[in-house]
Amino acid sequence: MSRRLRSLALALRLVVAALLTALCVGGLVRLYSPTLGPGGGAERQLAFIRQQLEAGAGDDAQGLFPEGYFFLHELYALAWVDVGRHRGDRAEALRNARWALSRLDGPQGTAPFTESLSPRYGIFYAGWTNWLRGGILSLQPAGERDPGEVERFERDSRAIAAAFDGSRTPFLTAYPGQSWPVDSTVAVASLRLHDVLLPAAFGPTVQRWVAAARERLDPATGLLPHVSDPETGAPAQGARGSSQSVIQRFLVDVDPGFAREQYLGFRAQFVVRPLWLGPAVREYPQGTDGPGDVDSGPLPLGVSLSATVVTLGAARVQGDDALAGALSSYGELAGVPVDTLRTKRYALGQLPIGDAFLVWARTAEPWVAGGVAPPAATIGPLWKLPLTFLLLFGGDWPLLVAWLAIRRQAQRREQAGDGPGEGGVVDPVVPERL
Repeated sequence: MSRRLRSLALALRLVVAALLTALCVGGLVRLYSPTLGPGGGAERQLAFIRQQLEAGAGDDAQGLFPEGYFFLHELYALAWVDVGRHRGDRAEALRNARWALSRLDGPQGTAPFTESLSPRYGIFYAGWTNWLRGGILSLQPAGERDPGEVERFERDSRAIAAAFDGSRTPFLTAYPGQSWPVDSTVAVASLRLHDVLLPAAFGPTVQRWVAAARERLDPATGLLPHVSDPETGAPAQGARGSSQSVIQRFLVDVDPGFAREQYLGFRAQFVVRPLWLGPAVREYPQGTDGPGDVDSGPLPLGVSLSATVVTLGAARVQGDDALAGALSSYGELAGVPVDTLRTKRYALGQLPIGDAFLVWARTAEPWVAGGVAPPAATIGPLWKLPLTFLLLFGGDWPLLVAWLAIRRQAQRREQAGDGPGEGGVVDPVVPERL
């Protein structure tokens, strides 16, 4: 190989080394940068999601799973409510939340659901939209609320309560003959929100629901089941991370005591540290494995990415700052965010529904419960050390190898007296023109 080719190879090696080093240094910066609170970029994430929604991302999400269009709009709106309630411009939050709700009230929003169910369109649609309606009211001072929005929230809350009161099971159907306890948890939380914002009316309904739910826990884990029998509410499938992460997000606003019991059980059985590189959430309890589906996504090492993201919000509402911070920092590293002056996106913006779940989780705060005492931490401040070690070595060794290669080449030239290259071939020397 000629000196020119060897020099080119070394130059390419240096470029690759520099790029790898930059990636590792960037990873370290993201790992240790604040990701929660006002500096976390929630408004820029929401700006990106709005762009995508206006470009038809809702239809794309619908092609991924049955509630894709619904969730992308719902989570966008709920995150705006959280931003407006706790640290942002309430007027802007109201505009964006109302815009998304208008789309959920339209034909595309209701299309996947069955209107004849009780409550109308099923408990999934009724519960999530009612929670959002209450959130929109919470952004307005009591004396300035839109009367039409108040009346609709009242009417839908009464319909949800009547459906629970008239049912043999605490877990109502989302689709004909299909019941997921997580959907009923959201709906019951909306009744509690009603009783905080407006004259209390549904306390007995909520109390009966909690008592009935306690009687129908998954016997293997002691948690609310993933699927229940639509007639009796008996567990039909044990607890799973994709639904537990959402249940833990809402249950604190239903009954804080019951929620703490459930959260601690969930955390002990589902939160893991695969390869000791960071916290993540399994789809199935530790010691149990099963197939992935549209809810969980792929399950590398048994971990569900969707459950991991949503658990960040559950940890926040439970006051588990240690776990919430760790999940957020790990996500910032693994998600490879792209920042601009106006937007922020993850995974190169290829999956906006993932961005929506993440911003909803990062902005999560209890809407009903107040003064939730933090649980004992299960992850300490040193959890980042294995990742730091990996990134530091990942950033240093490429440059070290390239530097050693350069030194070796220089030594070979010195030993050869700047003579022949490999194979005894002398590079031609062109004399300078006089």
